[in-house]
Amino acid sequence: MTIKQKILPVLWFGRKADAAARFYTGTFKNSRLGGSSRYGEAGAKVSEVPEGSIMTVEFEIEKQSFMGLNGEPLFKFNPSISFLVACQARHEVDTLWAKLSKEGGPPLMELGAYPFSERYGWTQDRYGLSWQVMLVGEREAKQKIVPTLMFVGEQCGNAESAVALYTAIFGDSAVGEIMRYGKDEEPDEEGTVKHAGFTLEGQQFAAMDSAHEHNFSFNEAISFMVQCGNQKEIDYYWQKLTARGGHEGVCGWLKDKFGVSWQVTPAILSEMLQDADKEKVERVTRAFLKMKKFDIEELERAYAG
Repeated sequence: MTIKQKILPVLWFGRKADAAARFYTGTFKNSRLGGSSRYGEAGAKVSEVPEGSIMTVEFEIEKQSFMGLNGEPLFKFNPSISFLVACQARHEVDTLWAKLSKEGGPPLMELGAYPFSERYGWTQDRYGLSWQVMLVGEREAKQKIVPTLMFVGEQCGNAESAVALYTAIFGDSAVGEIMRYGKDEEPDEEGTVKHAGFTLEGQQFAAMDSAHEHNFSFNEAISFMVQCGNQKEIDYYWQKLTARGGHEGVCGWLKDKFGVSWQVTPAILSEMLQDADKEKVERVTRAFLKMKKFDIEELERAYAG
């Protein structure tokens, strides 16, 4: 199986994933809706949603893949993980800002001129998801939308260590330019990360520290799904990401030592859950609900019946 995008941001919308996917694909260019899966009897009972309702919806915005998840409204988006949008024209910044900030919460940074960009703003959309919209001008943007991790509270100061860990775990990875806080930028400590770009599996990410007071931290509302082609990959990523203080979850979920949520998942699972045969989907669902780390052979046995 060819995996187009190894690491997939998964967004937990409570009961609004399908509406959110339509909103984002209507807001951004070069976007489209993808496949969806629905809750069977077992999944609906566990998640306390109506049987037959949408469980996941896949979508692309600016040619990058995302997944929306419907479940119990247990987790809320916060700015610890945001998405930076690189714009080459001022009118694009203004248009996206108007659409994303409409009906949203108060912005973290108002739209305006800053030392790093003459047109930039950090806002929350109607679903609470955070976006940084920035004018980059004629600078080449290899990736339009960049997931950005902000290390705050107890995790402040760990951005550089996290970048080092992630680039050591994943292939086709590299650490890019690191901008650091100076001695006169309190409360941030001199030498900590103001902004660091890095690449995992050919995909761009960013990280930063912030010592300012924030009432949020990483949670399961945004996770990163690692799409694996075989059991060896699943075993590898599961071990590496839970090592030295990480925590195992259920159904392929885990938290790394910094509190960032990941899903280590067989790529074929999405196809299984989107099968038109409801009995196959139900068998696979019942099988994975019993798992922590995924077992591909067991899933395939359940699928085959």
